[in-house]
Amino acid sequence: MTLALVTGPSRGIGRATALALAERGVDLVLMGRQSAELAETAELCAAKVQVSIEHCDLADRAALGAACSHVLTQGTPDVIISNAAVIERRSVELTSLDAWDHQLAVNLRAPFQIARAFLPAMRARKSGRILSVGSISSTLGCANAAAYAASKWGLTGFTKSLAEELSGSGVIALVVLPGSVDTEMLAGSGFEPRMGADDVARTLCHYALDAPLAHNGSVIEMFGV
Repeated sequence: MTLALVTGPSRGIGRATALALAERGVDLVLMGRQSAELAETAELCAAKVQVSIEHCDLADRAALGAACSHVLTQGTPDVIISNAAVIERRSVELTSLDAWDHQLAVNLRAPFQIARAFLPAMRARKSGRILSVGSISSTLGCANAAAYAASKWGLTGFTKSLAEELSGSGVIALVVLPGSVDTEMLAGSGFEPRMGADDVARTLCHYALDAPLAHNGSVIEMFGV
C-alpha cells in the first residue's frame, strides 16, 4: 500500500491533493496546524483510505522535527508533497523581518527539513518521490510579495539541487509551479484565477504515482487557461 505525506491539507491545493490521492487508494499522513478544516479533510479521506494526522506548525523547527520522527515510527512515506505555504502581501519596505523569516520558514525551510528527515529511509529502500508545490512566482518578480517569491525561487533551486544528489538512487525530487489558482491565497493578489485546485491536484497525483523516474529534477509550470 502506498503512503503519502501531504502538508497544508486543510484547504485549497492541499485538500484537493489529499482527496485525489485517497481516490487512488493512497493512505495518507496529513500534516498541518490543528483546525476544523484539517479534521474535515481527514474525515473526507478516511472514507476511502487509512488517514493519520500530524498536528504541527511548520514554522517551528523543533515541532516539525518531532512530527517527522513520529511519522517514521509508523513507516516511511512513499510520497512527500510539501504544499503548505504562507504569503504576506506588503512592499519590501513594509515587510518586517519577522514576516520575511516566517514565510521562508514555512515555504522553504520546512520542505528542506521534511526531505532531510525522510531521505535516509527512502535511500535505504531505494524508492520515494519528493514533490514540492512551488509557484509561477518563482519565474518572475512579484510586487508586494518579495518574501513569498524569494521562498519559491529558493524552493526550485533546492529541488533541482536535491535531484542531482538523488540521481540513480531510486528516489526523485521535482517541483510543480502553479499560476493563478482559485484558492484563498489568490485573494488580494490582483490576478484572476486561471485554474482550479483540482487541476493542480491531478498534476501532483500524476507525478506522485504514475510519471517515470526520468522526471527527477523537473520543474513543471502550469499557466492555466
